[in-house]
Amino acid sequence: MTARGTRRPFRFIAPMPRLDRPAYVWREDLRRVEDLGFDTVAVSDHITHGWVMDPLVVMTAAAAATRRLRVLSLVLGNDYRHPAFVHKAAATLTVLSEGRLELGIGAGWMVDDYEATGVPFDPAAVRVDRLAESLEVVTALFGEQPVTFVGKHYRVVDLDGLPKPRTRPPLLVGGGGRRVLRLAGRTADIAGINPAHGRNRDAVDDMSPERVRQKVDWVRDGATHAGRDPDDVELQMSMLRVAVNGSTAVSSMFARHPDDPATMRSPAVLAGTVASCIERLQEIRERYGISYFHLGGDVKAVAPIVGALAGT
Repeated sequence: MTARGTRRPFRFIAPMPRLDRPAYVWREDLRRVEDLGFDTVAVSDHITHGWVMDPLVVMTAAAAATRRLRVLSLVLGNDYRHPAFVHKAAATLTVLSEGRLELGIGAGWMVDDYEATGVPFDPAAVRVDRLAESLEVVTALFGEQPVTFVGKHYRVVDLDGLPKPRTRPPLLVGGGGRRVLRLAGRTADIAGINPAHGRNRDAVDDMSPERVRQKVDWVRDGATHAGRDPDDVELQMSMLRVAVNGSTAVSSMFARHPDDPATMRSPAVLAGTVASCIERLQEIRERYGISYFHLGGDVKAVAPIVGALAGT
């Protein structure tokens, strides 16, 4: 037991392999990820900066290429798709994958994606309000009855959510600010603990021990105020920097020098030997309750960590 309740087993996320080789090699890469013991393979949702893959298409192909591996959108940009169509795709993929989809949705943050497509980049409060309505619509469409919803941003009239999988896919809501993390606590099965995005923000500063604690508390407060048990919400975090035995994977949000003292304090930074990294992840789980980790792009370097901790 931790100070925060029931200790969840570790789960680990690998990045979706790149589409820079023949398709059969891509499928082989996925099966290697599965064999290494990762629980999940994840893909983000962007259209600029050389981003190649459509998340819904590539998750469908990844599920077809594997037997056990779960597929996760980390995360869909809410402003790019109407929630009725998000539900339709998610329900279809849940059926085809036999329940291996995890549906991650966020408020949207990369300004360049909005500017490139002409989608208005509204203030954060508006985007979070729109996300809250979208989550309500998506969740309702996984129910048994037709849905009518009239909100400020979305309208659905007598719509039956089809197909109807046996169970709704786990819903992940990721973010870095108070409102979106409280929303995750109210509505999601999994809350993604992320840096708050902004042109003048430093990701390491926003993922200091104190800030991560505050973000976790926002999730738990949201759950409590919604009448939920906070321990029912799984906590997920993507590492900003991983350096295992000299092999380094770095997030695009990481700007600090690796030797900066603030870097090494951050729970979102993992560096050292395999043994010390294992100890560090166990400490993070005990201190913050976070048990679901994305360990960066070097799956071979972190495979011994995954092998030692997955499911424990």
